[in-house]
Amino acid sequence: MPIRLYNTLTQTKEDLQTVVPGRVGMYVCGPTVYSFSHIGHMVGPVIFDTIKRYLVYSGYEVTWVVNITDVDDKLIQRVQAEGATPADMAARVKALAETVTADYLDCLKALGVDGIDQMPRATEHIPGILEITQGLIEKGNAYASGGDVYFDVTTDADYGKLSHRDFEELEAGARVDPGDKKRNPGDFALWKGSKPGEPAWDSPWGPGRPGWHIECSAMSMKLLGPHFDIHGGGLDLVFPHHENEVAQSECYSGKPFATYWLHNGLLTKGGKKISKSDPETIVEMRDLLARHQPDTIRALLLSSHYRRPIDYSNDRLDELDRALRGFRTFFDRFERITGQSFYSLNASSQKTAGAEFPDEVSDLRRQFLDAMDDDFNTGGALGVLFDLLRVLNRYADLQQLDKPPVDAAVQARFVAGVVTLRELAGLLGLFREPSKSAEADSGDRLTGPLLDLLVSLRTSLRKSKNFALSDEIRDRLTELGVILEDGAGGTRWKITDR
Repeated sequence: MPIRLYNTLTQTKEDLQTVVPGRVGMYVCGPTVYSFSHIGHMVGPVIFDTIKRYLVYSGYEVTWVVNITDVDDKLIQRVQAEGATPADMAARVKALAETVTADYLDCLKALGVDGIDQMPRATEHIPGILEITQGLIEKGNAYASGGDVYFDVTTDADYGKLSHRDFEELEAGARVDPGDKKRNPGDFALWKGSKPGEPAWDSPWGPGRPGWHIECSAMSMKLLGPHFDIHGGGLDLVFPHHENEVAQSECYSGKPFATYWLHNGLLTKGGKKISKSDPETIVEMRDLLARHQPDTIRALLLSSHYRRPIDYSNDRLDELDRALRGFRTFFDRFERITGQSFYSLNASSQKTAGAEFPDEVSDLRRQFLDAMDDDFNTGGALGVLFDLLRVLNRYADLQQLDKPPVDAAVQARFVAGVVTLRELAGLLGLFREPSKSAEADSGDRLTGPLLDLLVSLRTSLRKSKNFALSDEIRDRLTELGVILEDGAGGTRWKITDR
């Protein structure tokens, strides 16, 4: 069965046919690095990391690019809110971007997202951005206005083809503010003239910085070429971000931009989208990682089809924690029976490879591959893993594998089935290495709440002016490797190596 994927551009499932046979170029929009990572930031990376794993497993050579937006209005507004002056604003924007990027990379590593091949920063691609912007002006698709440069949406007859909105609808949803420099309400910035102190680069239109949309076009075309295979991102990016990417890229190059557009559903909490604009929904990654195994968080993000929304709740994570412990218990059982570690098994690396599996295992393996071939249905594939666990436990029970001596042929079939479990779990990025013991797991889940309690107690002590005891709490935590950071939004904690 060929790999089929749903294309937002055509609104249909299509067979994967790559620009270069056997190779896949894939670009996924990364974060704007102005605040620490929350669970919503991990949805796309985990999903597309799994997609890359499966494409490689299916025999493709994949180059996956994820960008970092390290200059943007949001970074500038953040440092301004923290008291930056024109004299130090550019330096503080850069420092904030570096700090938040490091946090993002730590979160990716914790969740096993290790397939990203290139992670370009927008500030590293200013020459390419200037070249494309100038080229669009020369082609008549863009115009300079008061130090800014705008893309003229009326020059692109296909504008709206990705979001499937007609031009009148798009214009009605846009607006021109008093004193706006745009010709048309829907025109968008390619280049923004800078204000005093803001990060700025020289350009033919005066000092300024790139617009958000042009950054992704410049980086993707530089690293993957003007026409590549897959462009991914969250459903909330279809318009205007991805629509504008398509318009400016294709007008500049005269070629199709991305063949397939894949958009993942959004993460919700209590029915509301998790967003930095709604602090009540935010669940920061470092808090989650203090309470749950990384496999549990990854499994949550893969538990439904990637195009559907994912509902976050503590109850759901606890449920997954309990369910995944069943696998770890089985891994211990496997080691007792065979003397081998589950994590040392050499799983096959090609979907066509295989062994003499028990019939039920073969059927389940096929179901797993069929689910992934059908638009990367990770939710269906994860369900098959649980079915496979039940089959393997039942086989061990029926054959009394826990009671030696065991027939060598029977044990060999059991091992072949467990190798299949390792193979398929690895495609979802699960159970790649031993987890902590149950005792350590329980301890980790207490760490976050206990530290939150101590921080809350210290805050109360400071309000009552009991500074001696509040300072003692801070100092004792520092000795234990816990750093407290006081800020306008309250006190944050982080665990460091002592």
